Amino acid sequence: MFCSSKVIATSGVAFGTSGARGLVTDFTPDVCAAFTHAFATVMKGSFEFDRLALAIDNRPSSYDMAMACARALEQLGIEPVYYGVVPTPALAYVAMEDRIPCIMVTGSHIPFDRNGLKFYRPDGEISKQDESDILAADVEFAAISEIPSLSADVSAGVRYVKRYQSLFDGQWLQGRKIGVYEHSSAGRDLYATLFEELGAEVVALERSNEFVPIDTEAVSDADREKARGWVEQYGFDSIFSTDGDGDRPLISDEKGEWLRGDILGLLCADALNVKALAVPVSCNTAIEKSERFAKVARTKIGSPYVIAAFPELSEQFSSVAGFEANGGFLLGSDMYVDGHELKALPTRDALLPALMLLAASRSTPISSLVEALPQRFTHSDRIKEFATEKSQQILAEGAEAPQSLIEKLGITEVSVTSVDITDGLRMTLSNGCIVHLRPSGNAPELRCYAEADTFEQARSYVDQSLKMVRKLAG
Repeated sequence: MFCSSKVIATSGVAFGTSGARGLVTDFTPDVCAAFTHAFATVMKGSFEFDRLALAIDNRPSSYDMAMACARALEQLGIEPVYYGVVPTPALAYVAMEDRIPCIMVTGSHIPFDRNGLKFYRPDGEISKQDESDILAADVEFAAISEIPSLSADVSAGVRYVKRYQSLFDGQWLQGRKIGVYEHSSAGRDLYATLFEELGAEVVALERSNEFVPIDTEAVSDADREKARGWVEQYGFDSIFSTDGDGDRPLISDEKGEWLRGDILGLLCADALNVKALAVPVSCNTAIEKSERFAKVARTKIGSPYVIAAFPELSEQFSSVAGFEANGGFLLGSDMYVDGHELKALPTRDALLPALMLLAASRSTPISSLVEALPQRFTHSDRIKEFATEKSQQILAEGAEAPQSLIEKLGITEVSVTSVDITDGLRMTLSNGCIVHLRPSGNAPELRCYAEADTFEQARSYVDQSLKMVRKLAG
């Protein structure tokens, strides 16, 4: 017999900002089972259920992990409901509607040699307290053997698409031409059909049989060039894509320029007439400067922190939402869109912000909507395979002497006017620019965010900072 807490503690798998993450080699059948047993047991303490939903992304390792989770559920006498490859928000949505927990097997955008498990209560994402309870649970279970094959129920994708088919009346995308950059996204079999049913002309682009770990916060130069080329070739009004598990959107304007996720979130929240927002500290300050919201609460980075801010905001405001710099939009309250009720979905979603942007741009080009906002530009990038211990050491020294760190990064002729350590080290400079260093919560990476009055300045600060960090680390 195994004990869940002991298996998890020695597995090398840990909770990050979005679920449990680790190397594929660390997600053995028994490790997957340990997490499943602990999660289900913790949920049984608050909810009654005899079914638990499962789904996966397109990573080659995800199906085997799901089979191990399913076997663990059978050991507990819980029926696994397997929905196959679907976007994370689709799984979360149907599980919430059915009032059962769910587990999404996905590594989202992290490197190919890693994977993860995302856990959802019957009422939404698990909290940080739930994470602690899962890690501490001492559940005994037998070694995983006779792993079952799984037959996929396709209804989750159908129900998720139906949620958005009735957002507006009629074929309101008629006359619009949209590219869908499919790559290996978990929702690639859903998006084109949805846009076509809404009236758009759709062109599917670059489906990949290999997993593509697209990070919507650090869009590659190659993907920037692709988007511009596709718009020139096809005359798109917009291009839509997502990260690997379909909860973070990537959408372009009519010129083939990808929108930053926080700018997309701002435009979506405005189109929904949201009164109060919760957003991570890394998001663009154009949110406040736009003066379009009654309240903006800043949180640590990660959807659990955004969601944790919703209850307090809901006590004061009738409509609450949040989003992250990666573009994932979290609907914290029921809304009405064009006279149609839209139920809350407090987890990252890629479709809602894309659809609301397309709705807002029916009479005004997307680029003009962006240009009408306060012109603050952000950029971010990361150093892969950068030990978390090194990141924490650099940030600790920087918090003690931020001016010294800025000078070591080669950013001269400015002073540090304020420091925010809500999540990482966010330094506001005397020229109004911002440089923010933070270890990733999902992989051994160091992220750098910068905000400035021009995109070129923001990108320069990121490139310069990461270059010098590499030197500092030896």
